[in-house]
Amino acid sequence: MQRQTLMIQGTTSDAGKSALVTGLCRLFYRRGIRVAPFKPQNMALNSAVTVDGGEIGRAQAVQARACGLEPHTDMNPVLLKPNTDTGAQVIVHGHPIGEMEAGPYHDYKTRALAAVLQSHRRLCEQYELVVVEGAGSPAEINLRDRDIANMGFAEAVDCPVILIADIDRGGVFAHLVGTLELLSDSERQRTEALIINKFRGDIALLEPGNRWLEQRTGKPLLGTVPYLQGLYLEAEDAIAAQNLNAEGPLLKVAVPVLPRISNHTDFDALRMHPQVELIFVGPGQRIPAADLIILPGSKSVASDLQQLRANGWENAIARHLRYGGKLLGICGGFQMLGQTLSDPQGIEGRVGDTPGLGLLDFSTRLQPQKQLHRVEGRLQPWGAMVTGYEIHAGISCGKALEQPLVTLAGRCDGARSNDGQILGTYLHGLFDHPQALAALLSWAGLERPRHQDLSALQEEGIDRLADALEASLDLEQLLSMITPKSLLD
Repeated sequence: MQRQTLMIQGTTSDAGKSALVTGLCRLFYRRGIRVAPFKPQNMALNSAVTVDGGEIGRAQAVQARACGLEPHTDMNPVLLKPNTDTGAQVIVHGHPIGEMEAGPYHDYKTRALAAVLQSHRRLCEQYELVVVEGAGSPAEINLRDRDIANMGFAEAVDCPVILIADIDRGGVFAHLVGTLELLSDSERQRTEALIINKFRGDIALLEPGNRWLEQRTGKPLLGTVPYLQGLYLEAEDAIAAQNLNAEGPLLKVAVPVLPRISNHTDFDALRMHPQVELIFVGPGQRIPAADLIILPGSKSVASDLQQLRANGWENAIARHLRYGGKLLGICGGFQMLGQTLSDPQGIEGRVGDTPGLGLLDFSTRLQPQKQLHRVEGRLQPWGAMVTGYEIHAGISCGKALEQPLVTLAGRCDGARSNDGQILGTYLHGLFDHPQALAALLSWAGLERPRHQDLSALQEEGIDRLADALEASLDLEQLLSMITPKSLLD
């Protein structure tokens, strides 16, 4: 068996695969092993721009950070960005190849596997160890044919698998035993160990169940990872709404949750700030009184704008502005602020023009070529440092852009209303730099914002996770499952 690659699979979505790969990558990195993360196929609307100018899932960008690396398209060769319940934009090696419904994509998987194996091979040539994250569950019988995300990949490269389950959800023994029962003989054989995740309570009460589990499955339990209260890691796709550091919120920020909301990790810096109350407003809910409303990014701007109106949020935004509240649009949310959104080629859905909110004097035309940039510049008019990234298909033009929000090297981005009440930008990660965060919180009405460094919080979260894994897992048994490339040379 090829032991330069180790794969983590989960009994369910959100079992802890992303976090476990992140923590293991940091553990191996600390031990001097040249390690890289890998996810064959990811379905997520949170994405990151890579050092080679492509697009991958944000979870793999976080895992790259845990390895001390810049994110690269080979770390997530196939990314699916849903634009309907049955269709998605298919991104291969960082760039979109088109829109596909679920059926045609299932047929395409044989070609997608070739791209996956090509990326995996390149990583194996560069790094001593590749830690792979599966997707969903390997026991999805209906998807076993042509699987490239779980056991289909593991069998193609002949690597060992660790299976993880979340005890906080309940039914952890049923999840693990049931998953193993549904695997083929060869898949069950390559599953070499189990991990229980998110345990809270008296571990002694769990021990009889753990012993039974090992006897019943014939698989060793590497350990039980504790529930880490308040752990901050970027979410792969699910929205994490709670404020982890609230100390008497002073500034209220509301974010309407659109059906195809993208890159909601833009709001992590607000969610983590002790002086901010961040509220995600779901379908059918009213936007509450707030100091700031933020229109987030969207994978399908025209249809999400239609839903915004159907929820009555356009009227709520108008009322918010009449009472002096601030409004910010990011990427797709920025496009909504303009006069018109044109999609002459049906890139995001129906061909035609959609009226915008008409709050800023510009219009946007969608084009096939995506803009993918990692940028840094200055927020205007404050001069605060800002860093971020662009992922969008639209090109915006109009008078409002003559008063930009961001100045970049050789160009400008976004717009500001004449009265300073409305801001818009294509930059994701707008709040991540401490200077930009402080400037924008002050603009929104917060007096004396506290300093916060999101990058430092991200590092603390990764290290805390790695520390917990080191304390709770049988590392000697884990290390016996892998053979870093340096030991083969």
